[in-house]
Amino acid sequence: MAEDKIKIALIPSYEPDEKLVLLTHELYNNGYEIIVINDGSNKEYDKYFNECLGNVISYKYNRGKGYALKKGLRYINKHYKNYVVVTMDCDGQHTTKDANKLVKACFREDDKLILGSRRRGKNTPLRSYLGNFITRFIYRAVTSVDIYDTQTGLRCFSDKLMDYMLSVSGDRYEYEMNVLLGARDNNIKLKEVWIQTIYEDNNRGSHFNTLKDSFKIYKEIIKFSLSSIFSFVIDYVLFVLFNFFTLNTILSNVMSRIISSSFNYNVNKKIVFKSNSNSIIKYFGLALLILILNTSVLYVLSNFVNTYLAKIITELIMFFFSYFVQKNYIFEGDDK
Repeated sequence: MAEDKIKIALIPSYEPDEKLVLLTHELYNNGYEIIVINDGSNKEYDKYFNECLGNVISYKYNRGKGYALKKGLRYINKHYKNYVVVTMDCDGQHTTKDANKLVKACFREDDKLILGSRRRGKNTPLRSYLGNFITRFIYRAVTSVDIYDTQTGLRCFSDKLMDYMLSVSGDRYEYEMNVLLGARDNNIKLKEVWIQTIYEDNNRGSHFNTLKDSFKIYKEIIKFSLSSIFSFVIDYVLFVLFNFFTLNTILSNVMSRIISSSFNYNVNKKIVFKSNSNSIIKYFGLALLILILNTSVLYVLSNFVNTYLAKIITELIMFFFSYFVQKNYIFEGDDK
């Protein structure tokens, strides 16, 4: 019976306050085993960790949320059997009541990753709303999976998913996004459970650095975007030159795409996805498909708008399609 599984709460924590202590007491009263990870907090915060119920695992230097989560997961994997894990933040955003909702959902569907999703409320800080909106859009474009709250830290899964959770790369906030990005390729289904939206003191207790940590979350997509931009510049400039001399839109597009695709392949292989495999045949198979689609779309659009504007619109349409295929089929598994 799934309900016989041990309930474990895993709480990564960096420089917490009394809210962490209260959370561990509530969880204990609700029958949870509790694992708190002290992610290199200063000595002055020891008073809070000492008052926590459950096991507190500490190390000297701050390593990041992803590292802390995997530190706790390795401990759980070593010391427990037949369990469900619910990961929680220590800053007051997550309640025991909502943790119970996720655990119940996990009991019913223990092969899924359960996400505690927050709807936007009137007290949602603007940076949190915009961050989730942008990430939701990018995640859907890349994976074709619709998840409302991609940034939630309240998640629940059973021991069936432990090997996968330990295999995901990332030591800081990017780890949680990488878990979602890799779920589809590992045949792991996601399920959202609506939870209470809580942002205390405009979320000032969060240690999320908007610029630095957002870059870590999006860095692969950012590198892919830059690679695509440079390839587009090469493609567009050559297209204009070839079209000027030949006055043949289709021929110019084919010639410019061949040259820019060669550049794009080498950059994506060596820098973006860091692939060691011989993926050139798959890549140029994709390039051929994109060339056909690209040329067809360009031909149609050229009948309605200026040829050079049509070229720009066509490249924008192809961008997310190309990223999705390269990430999941061309260079999959080689960037870890």
